[in-house]
Amino acid sequence: MANHCTSIKVGDKAPDFNGKDQDGKLVSLNDFKGKKLVLYFYPKDNTPGCTMQACNLRDNYSELLKKGYAIVGVSADDETKHKKFIDKYRLPFPLLADVDKTILKAYDVWGKKKFLGKVYDGIVRTTFVIDEKGKIENVIIDVKTKNHTSQILEN
Repeated sequence: MANHCTSIKVGDKAPDFNGKDQDGKLVSLNDFKGKKLVLYFYPKDNTPGCTMQACNLRDNYSELLKKGYAIVGVSADDETKHKKFIDKYRLPFPLLADVDKTILKAYDVWGKKKFLGKVYDGIVRTTFVIDEKGKIENVIIDVKTKNHTSQILEN
């Protein structure tokens, strides 16, 4: 059994979203009109792969900004967990708390996963690059946590 894969494809209109970040501030797709947005979905704060991915994006943040990208991470963790994760690793971008899984389901990244022989429902690590007009420009499903920035930039 392979992990669930999103049904959203390059060229699709990005699903609208509204979510609260680590500070309780509402963030929506509309906030990024005219900018490229890297919207990345990850399973859980403070786990090895998710920390590696977040730190890779942090370490390359100025390069991503120079190329016109904004970055937003999304998981089902709550605002308090996100705040601790951001403070611990000095992350310069917002993390949205999608506790009720509305955004996860809109982007079709919630589904069957297999890990260590167990099958369960969870967040399938996926990154969407959304262009200035709100269209999906790239979908990265085979995310390399240590080298994620180069996956985004090679597009």
